[in-house]
Amino acid sequence: LIERKLVDFGIDVKVLSAQPGPVITRYEFEPAPGVKGSQITNLAKDLARALSVVSVRVVETIPGKSFMGLEIPNPKRQIVCLSEIMGSQVYADMHSPLAIAMGKDIAGKPVVADLAKMPHVLVAGTTGSGKSVAINALILSLLYKAEASKVRMILIDPKMLELSVYEGIPHLLAPVVTDMRQAANALNWCVAEMERRYKLMSMLGVRNLAGYNKKIQDAKKADTSIPHPFSLTPDDPEPLDEMPLIVVVIDELADLMMVVGKKVEELIARLAQKARASGIHLVLATQRPSVDVITGLIKANIPTRVAFQVSSKIDSRTHGAFVSDQEVHKVVNHLKAQGEPNYIEGILTNETEESSEGSVQSDTGGEKDPLYDEAVNIVLTSRRASISSVQRQLRIGYNRAARLIEEMERAGLVSAMQSNGNREVLVNSSSGTHE
Repeated sequence: LIERKLVDFGIDVKVLSAQPGPVITRYEFEPAPGVKGSQITNLAKDLARALSVVSVRVVETIPGKSFMGLEIPNPKRQIVCLSEIMGSQVYADMHSPLAIAMGKDIAGKPVVADLAKMPHVLVAGTTGSGKSVAINALILSLLYKAEASKVRMILIDPKMLELSVYEGIPHLLAPVVTDMRQAANALNWCVAEMERRYKLMSMLGVRNLAGYNKKIQDAKKADTSIPHPFSLTPDDPEPLDEMPLIVVVIDELADLMMVVGKKVEELIARLAQKARASGIHLVLATQRPSVDVITGLIKANIPTRVAFQVSSKIDSRTHGAFVSDQEVHKVVNHLKAQGEPNYIEGILTNETEESSEGSVQSDTGGEKDPLYDEAVNIVLTSRRASISSVQRQLRIGYNRAARLIEEMERAGLVSAMQSNGNREVLVNSSSGTHE
């Protein structure tokens, strides 16, 4: 039929094979000598009308072959089941604990990706395009592949419905987060954990989490242990243990940004920039990947994107796997029967926060800020307790500069704000005594 219709348009081709997929079928054909690919491409709309289909897509080059391709939508779509992908040889051969079953490609072959290589993912699509189903498929892939000792998760679910079914599984580091203020604390804990891991890895002289865990395993095989370099009891330090990979899943980033705003943006940007080697991976889902939701800094550090319901033609190259609610509940109940979750205390409270806006801090709270001493030096040298001066000289944000000045006020270095808006420096720069 395709050959006949193209002959009607004065183009001679020979159809060689057909590759049926779940949503479209690709026909491979060889144009007659002297026929340009652009001639067939220009006929795409006429060809769709002649074949009585919604649209056709002409593939000018197929990698590794000298043929052209014609992709035609199937009259009836097949459902791609997650079990098909997980039962495939590709999934079985993937030894990474972060293997994700993505779905099937246009030829019906399973597509499996490795989250460790991504290393962070941005999932975007309009309401009802299958975003949450993809997130469920992603989480189930990880649960099937890795045990709780190897991969731990933090699930942040502003919708309160999608991820709350996973409550109580052993892989969770904390209960499923539905309160957005707790979400900021959870991300803050991740940043602190990332810094802790980097310190340990630098002490052991390894570059990533895999290298760190291998050193611990080698020590165990040799019946020795590596002492903790930052132990609170240096005379008798506890041995270092293997560290699990951590996957942070945020189901609706836009909602989180609206409630918590700038604070979360900084935390996500820091994790996206640095968390890869420490074994912390982000999965962010949003309906609108616009600048106000995902800033340029975050976008630049999240190289892998998954797009749903793209607007033109048959743009999508992979057809995602489907997971029903019953399947999710079955998996969750099975995992709950395996063991209790081992939550880490303090993830959802702001114990780990260095300086959260609006929280009551101790007298030395701001001194945790690495720039506190520099800020004090600037104020004592210039004898001006000005927020804008500290901000300009240290090249930091207004809020951070304001917090540093407030800390100095609590420590008695500068006076409270006077009626004219100025503050007085109460300490002598040379002696460090009150004037």
